[in-house]
Amino acid sequence: MPERTASMTAHDKAVEQIRESYAAIPEGSAPRLAKATTNLFRFREPVKTARLSARDLDQVIEVDPERRTAEVQGMTTYENLVDATLPYGLMPYVVPQLKTITLGGAVTGLGIESSSFRDGLPHESVEELEILTGDGRVVVAREEGEYADLFRAFPNSYGTLGYALRIRIKLAPVKPFVRLTHLRFTDAAKCMLAMQEICQSGEHDGERADFVDGTYFSPDELYLTIGTFADTAPYVSDYTGMRIYYQSLRTRTRDWLTVRDYLWRWDTDWFWCSRAFGVQQPLVRSLLPRRWLRSDVYRRLVGLDQRYGVTARLDRWRDRPVQESVIQDVEVPVERAAEFLEFFQEQVGMTPVWMCPLKATGQWSLYPLEPGRLYVNFGFWGMVPLPRGAHDGHHNRLIENAVHELEGHKSLYSSSFYEREEFWRLYNGDAYWPVKHTYDPGGRLLDLYEKCVRGR
Repeated sequence: MPERTASMTAHDKAVEQIRESYAAIPEGSAPRLAKATTNLFRFREPVKTARLSARDLDQVIEVDPERRTAEVQGMTTYENLVDATLPYGLMPYVVPQLKTITLGGAVTGLGIESSSFRDGLPHESVEELEILTGDGRVVVAREEGEYADLFRAFPNSYGTLGYALRIRIKLAPVKPFVRLTHLRFTDAAKCMLAMQEICQSGEHDGERADFVDGTYFSPDELYLTIGTFADTAPYVSDYTGMRIYYQSLRTRTRDWLTVRDYLWRWDTDWFWCSRAFGVQQPLVRSLLPRRWLRSDVYRRLVGLDQRYGVTARLDRWRDRPVQESVIQDVEVPVERAAEFLEFFQEQVGMTPVWMCPLKATGQWSLYPLEPGRLYVNFGFWGMVPLPRGAHDGHHNRLIENAVHELEGHKSLYSSSFYEREEFWRLYNGDAYWPVKHTYDPGGRLLDLYEKCVRGR
């Protein structure tokens, strides 16, 4: 108890500091949270803003193994949270793929992983949120009670209603190892049907499926990966050094990882995006320290390239077509998923593509997925040459149109190109604005359209 009291006292001090800092921001200045890391891909032009420091809000306050909960500050990374919970044989129900995603970021944005077919999205295992609201109050929101409207609207609000300061999250029991089974398919429709059957039954070959995701390499090469917890393992693979996880899908049908290495299997190579930096070349890889093989290192490199235009200059020098950044995660109902892959192959042609099934366990107003319906998240991240005469946003707009024609939605962590009326229709402006007016009546924080589409 004394240790918890000290941790909570430190947290209360940090909350008071950020509340006072927020109150001191002059009227008309747009606040912006200063974070050590970011996984957003909405690059904004530098502007004068009042920056709120979150350096003292990045700790795990307490893990309660009896109640299977953790009290966590909003800017705590999932890497730190997992390291705090695994010694108790516990983990968050959904652990997003990248180590430096913060818990607050996954709740106010959206996160997903291979347990999402059963456990939904990260915010669906949250019991309590302590929030600094747009009007400067600090409130504690739960599913029931005075601030229930804020609790339900917070997911997908991207810091436009307030900032998560403390989160109480439920934890799930784990075993030391994960056994992986990789199934190859040569037809997208059959792959989606198998995914649906596995997710609905919760098992494969008579054994429990604890994790399900997949990878698309081409129309006739797709893989589903089923993960099952295990107490023991005959061996464990290591994909944090020279070996590359996604390449192993094509050469192995069975594999074993420690639970920690399973959770971060995608982080070492940022799925497959490290190849853009030459990191998958054996010589380059052998020369790099392992501590540099991380998604946050690659994200910083992308940020520098965006700032200084290195890639664009090289493309012009080599007389290559102008390229468009296509970095998106979208959700499509599983019964329409093969249609989406066909469209994507014809119109965009980027590979590989990550495929992750998910099922929302409840109704969340700003990201209106149908509860209980199985969707497939498609993640694709890279550059695509623009057709002659086309403008930036060409491919992204095609994707947006296709996703909504197929009854899906897309995450807003990256660039969006919606018209204002269309955006508010798709992202439930009727539910957003009453909550916005209640907790940010003066409009000190940007609204969701201004932040996520206009990129202010």
